[in-house]
Amino acid sequence: MNVHTPEIDALEYANDGLSAVLRLLKAEARVYHNAKLCGDWRLSEHRLGATCFHVATSGAVLLDVPGHFHGRAETGDLIIFPRELAHNMVSAAPLSGEPRRLDFRAGRDIDGVGLLCGEVSFQHRASQRVLDGLPPVLIVRFDPANYWLRSLLDLIIGENMHGGLASSVLLDKLSELLFAYALRHYIQTRPDQAGPLAIYAQPRLAKAIEAIHQAPEKDWTLSALAKVAAMSRTSFAEAFRAAGGGTPGQYLTWWRMQLAWAALSEGESVAQTAAKVGYRSDAAFSRAFQKCFHLSAGQVRRQGRGGEPPPGQAPAQPDDAAFAGSPQSGANRRDSA
Repeated sequence: MNVHTPEIDALEYANDGLSAVLRLLKAEARVYHNAKLCGDWRLSEHRLGATCFHVATSGAVLLDVPGHFHGRAETGDLIIFPRELAHNMVSAAPLSGEPRRLDFRAGRDIDGVGLLCGEVSFQHRASQRVLDGLPPVLIVRFDPANYWLRSLLDLIIGENMHGGLASSVLLDKLSELLFAYALRHYIQTRPDQAGPLAIYAQPRLAKAIEAIHQAPEKDWTLSALAKVAAMSRTSFAEAFRAAGGGTPGQYLTWWRMQLAWAALSEGESVAQTAAKVGYRSDAAFSRAFQKCFHLSAGQVRRQGRGGEPPPGQAPAQPDDAAFAGSPQSGANRRDSA
């Protein structure tokens, strides 16, 4: 029995780019509906703009998302709204009578549809880049190839029928896994449609991305990153732009800003944070941070963990158009990343 391959695979993906981004996001799922729906029921959007998901744990539904999708979702199909849109769901099989919401054990022998619905929240603004890489409605079918979906659905159904202590927490954690697996599934199966997320599915770029993540403070040049990727400067730059729609320097700046947001939110000083992410000048760092988030570094630090804005102030959204340039003093050199 060969026990080496799994170990090699585990090491290979221990620090991959997508893992680093997901750790930074600190996603949390909260199940807000988990019951069997009986009678003539109809379900609409939960909270427009929120990241939400639905999965039919038994039965099938008809989903209507005006302008985006109209059709069936079978048992086990996972529906994700990166930013929830107006929509309606009804049972695919005709049901009659007053709408009822039953516990799964109580409704075991009653016709209806089991539906799990939840919302995913993020503790970091980098979530905007991730959500931008997804379609308005993402449907992952309950296909034998999607082993993870089958396994997680079995656990969810088992918890619904036999759960006890900490059941709600376990269902939330299983839902977090649904989102993370679905994100990876989309990037791997639709890299041509994953926008800026596509770079994480490119093996040739993986080592360079990992190098940036492991040493963001380093004065990376295009030549140095190309060497890490074992590619020529021209080939590396072209492959990076083709995969993610930007330059290595833009990605480096973006990653540094995400790390800076996290550090400031945890209470680190502006000077400590600037040095940590590779800036020799506090002023240059502050300008880059303001350009990316439309908030000053001092504001985010004062607001504390999560960087929530003061009452009446809109949440900061990162400026994806500001991914240009390297923050180092040598950013304008011809060989800069």
